[in-house]
Amino acid sequence: MDRREFNTALGAAALAGLLATDARAQQQQQPAARKPVVGMLVHSDMILLDLTGPLTAFNILQTDVHLIGKSKQPVTTDVGLPVMPTDSFETAPEVLDVLFVPGGLKGTVDAMKDAATVAFMKSRGERARFVTSVCTGSLLLGAAGLLKGYSATSHWYVRDLLPLMGASLKKERVVEDRNRITAGGVTAGLDFALTIGARLAGDDAAKRVQLLLEYDPKPPFDAGSPEHAGPAIADVILQRRSAAIAEAAAAAKDAGAKI
Repeated sequence: MDRREFNTALGAAALAGLLATDARAQQQQQPAARKPVVGMLVHSDMILLDLTGPLTAFNILQTDVHLIGKSKQPVTTDVGLPVMPTDSFETAPEVLDVLFVPGGLKGTVDAMKDAATVAFMKSRGERARFVTSVCTGSLLLGAAGLLKGYSATSHWYVRDLLPLMGASLKKERVVEDRNRITAGGVTAGLDFALTIGARLAGDDAAKRVQLLLEYDPKPPFDAGSPEHAGPAIADVILQRRSAAIAEAAAAAKDAGAKI
């Protein structure tokens, strides 16, 4: 090798080293992929299972979850177990990838009547990538004006109230309409979780969540909807919940008049 060839080879090696160093520097400077930011409202008298089913899926998907309460004081759920918010309305992220509301009829109606809660939902919902709920949580979305002009569902015994707040009722387990995703009562939260999981991370990721949860239901009775359970069983529930349902109807009418 003569001097010219040596110098050429040396220059090429130096250039390769510089390019490799620059590539490593660029990789180090590139930020890690941003985790989806999920805001889950927590309120007194919510149904714990409405929250924990989707929360488990969001955790598996490694999202950035915020449990948002009106304050940071613990809230009591339907089964008596407290839930500690991680954020208040004041400290919650301004922009969310997912705004989620669990149900629980008493807690939902109380939230619908609370101006601060409705204002918070409206503020975050107008900017969220996805606006979502399980069970009666959709009534609160409706009260905040977030379902006007959208198809939606809710728990079977109050879903007929949604049109009072401008929504179009669909009697399905999970209803998707653009960026609104609402689910029926309680156990529909897992179906919702897989639906939103697919929207956030793809079908394969959602399938892995389903397998990890071993969600392969085979209930002992075909009584999970009023249509299947029959009027005799459904009427007993409606009679026992009549006062709460009437209060929800009044709150929905009042909210609809304000939208």
